[in-house]
Amino acid sequence: MNSTPSVTLPETGGVPPVSEKPEKPLTVEAGGAEPVPESGRHGHPRQLLWTWASPQVGWATAYIGVLAVAVFGLGFWEAVAALVLGALLGSLAHAALSTDGPRFGVPQMVLGRLSFGYRGNALPSAVNALVAGVGWFAMNTLGGAFALNSLTGLPPLACLLLLVALEIVVGYVGHDLVHRFEKYALPVLAVVFLLAGVWIFKGAHLSHPGTGGGFGAFLLAFSASFGFTAGWNPCASDYSRYLPASTSRRATALYSGLGLFLSVSLVSVIGAASGTVLAPAGASPTDAFTGQLPGWLSNLTLLAIIIGAMAASTLNVYSAAVSLSSLAVRLPRFLNRATLTALTGAVGLIAGWASLSDAGHAFESFLLVIAYWTAPWLGVVLVEQWLRRHTPHTLVRDRLTSRAHGGAAGLTALLAGVAVSVPLFSNQEMYVGPLPAHWPGLGDLTCPVGFAVSALLYAALRTRTPRNPV
Repeated sequence: MNSTPSVTLPETGGVPPVSEKPEKPLTVEAGGAEPVPESGRHGHPRQLLWTWASPQVGWATAYIGVLAVAVFGLGFWEAVAALVLGALLGSLAHAALSTDGPRFGVPQMVLGRLSFGYRGNALPSAVNALVAGVGWFAMNTLGGAFALNSLTGLPPLACLLLLVALEIVVGYVGHDLVHRFEKYALPVLAVVFLLAGVWIFKGAHLSHPGTGGGFGAFLLAFSASFGFTAGWNPCASDYSRYLPASTSRRATALYSGLGLFLSVSLVSVIGAASGTVLAPAGASPTDAFTGQLPGWLSNLTLLAIIIGAMAASTLNVYSAAVSLSSLAVRLPRFLNRATLTALTGAVGLIAGWASLSDAGHAFESFLLVIAYWTAPWLGVVLVEQWLRRHTPHTLVRDRLTSRAHGGAAGLTALLAGVAVSVPLFSNQEMYVGPLPAHWPGLGDLTCPVGFAVSALLYAALRTRTPRNPV
């Protein structure tokens, strides 16, 4: 990692009001994963509302609802229950994690050192960089590329290249431009998707009973919604760490969690309503969604899908670069956060290119396995956050920078959660575990089992293991 300057962060006692400074002139963000000094803090927690709402207003979120009805076989109202529950739990976790951004001024993956140790944290940081910068970046950009293809007639690959270039530019400039892009994107996205939602509901078959998916299908839809929502959890404090240390924890949690929950739940439910209408044969995923709309609204929705894809992908590529900056290795000086943004975007472009021929299937497969690592990771970090709630700030800050701080308990719990949940409970095309193979009605319990195993094991190991003083 690039050399980390010595920074003293103020204590956060009460919650005095935060003064909102004028928008700063845009410059390329110089920092990476090091703590943000108080002199560089700015903003208001309200900005987290649009930062987390805008990226979810798009094709990828709607497609979760389509999957719940058209693929998993749920009736519309069953799908709504599964989608909203998954979004709610993922958003609550996101709200809790976001509160550490203003307190410590570091990205989410740096905070992971408290659970996994200074060096052990390299594993989840690298996984998150791969998942966010390659997987999520590719899947979100693909939705925008297909929409741009439908709107302009340009070849899909040319559309993909154009969007990737624009997304890398925003992520390259960094934190302030990312927030600003999300701010101005949200009103456009909200108006267009609400209009599209009203039109889709007019023609939807809300009494659609489904094809009898049962409890197993409900769990699949829940896992898809939870996985999509919680997929943002490893990036939570990346976008709150520039807020002043005196920022209200309650406001930080409220705006970040609410923005994520409202957008994921509303747009995925619109997708579920869309899924009750048979799509034309051979239609691309975006055409299947917009084909139910009149021409003028269809074009507006395609434009909104493009903007929404960019809103999500800029966060993906930025957080991937920040995660790489969090690795406990000294990178060459030229591999700063901005350069890493461009490099991860290029790798994500290759992944998107490889998925062009069957984007819908690729997204479904990715969506259902993404939470296989997120749920155990989340179990560990939420328990750690709870256990250190009374730990002095100074001691926590020392642990974040101490190379002597170990995390065997965190890594053990994380790997155990994955090792128990995936082989036994996975229910995917490529692999079906023995339990769902014997009892198909179980669906896919990998996420809840992985979360529970890692959380309980970490709580046991963490309370029995003497903590290094630093």
